[in-house]
Amino acid sequence: MIIVPEKVIPDLIDRKTSFDAVEAVFGAMARGDAYNFPVIRENIGYADALYGFKSGFDKAGLALGLKSGGYWPGNEAKGLTNHQSTVFLFNADTGQVKAIVGGNYLTAVRTAAASAVSIKHLAREDSKVLGMIGAGHQSAFQMRAAAEQRDFDKVIGWNFHPEMLSRLADTAAEIGLPFEEVSLDELGAQADVIISITSSFDAILKAGQVKPGTHIACMGTDTKGKQEVEAALVAKATVFTDEIAQAITIGECQHAIADGSLTEAQITELGAVINGTHAGRTSADEITLFDGTGVGLQDLAVASAAVELALESGVAIEVDF
Repeated sequence: MIIVPEKVIPDLIDRKTSFDAVEAVFGAMARGDAYNFPVIRENIGYADALYGFKSGFDKAGLALGLKSGGYWPGNEAKGLTNHQSTVFLFNADTGQVKAIVGGNYLTAVRTAAASAVSIKHLAREDSKVLGMIGAGHQSAFQMRAAAEQRDFDKVIGWNFHPEMLSRLADTAAEIGLPFEEVSLDELGAQADVIISITSSFDAILKAGQVKPGTHIACMGTDTKGKQEVEAALVAKATVFTDEIAQAITIGECQHAIADGSLTEAQITELGAVINGTHAGRTSADEITLFDGTGVGLQDLAVASAAVELALESGVAIEVDF
């Protein structure tokens, strides 16, 4: 069995590796070559934590396994990342455990890669303003990945706690873009691409705040009850997702599905756009929305890449099991 410790993964997995792995997974899912198993995600009734499992199997790449972990909101005060996870990979031929891989950094880069893939395939080519809703740990990963997909002129941002916006300002400066704190009305009026990455259970962005032609990547809603944008905005947009089954149950689409303003048939897998079987954006005025629920296959893909790179570089730990 191979162990790839959390501490070595940032030196192994870069944004391009993660982007390519996630884009390939979305395509494989749309072709029917890979599928996810039902998600288990529960409030454990302790430390305000959410804990669960995401798993799946890629028949083409033979990636079989699961990610176990969740969200501990008190971790940041302890100097730890709020999201904690570990990926377990298994031999598809024998069922034997193949590898244990630290999942914290992988989760961050694969989540950012998913929104970046949606920007590549759905955002207008002339997009110039990137809007960020949320300034938590994940927001910096999202901004860096998004900035590689379009020639943005500036970044604007809003957060429930304005004192945290320094993270967005620092990240924007790091990638050479100016940053401006704005209201939600101003964000919707200016932004060509909007990424929401919060843990909100109440709608933040409203349909009337978003201008025509905007691409929105909703990346924070991954649990029943969570919500970042109002259902009317989801219903107004052309909706894409990583996996439809998750979008309608634990993703941003759950609320529009519940009130009847959106049907399952109106949601398209992003992989269909990647594979060329769906046109994606069809006009400059169209609002497109990506419901990024986070699928287990993303974790398995980047974890598999991490294992290969760890073996190549000699940092993998091999043990009898």
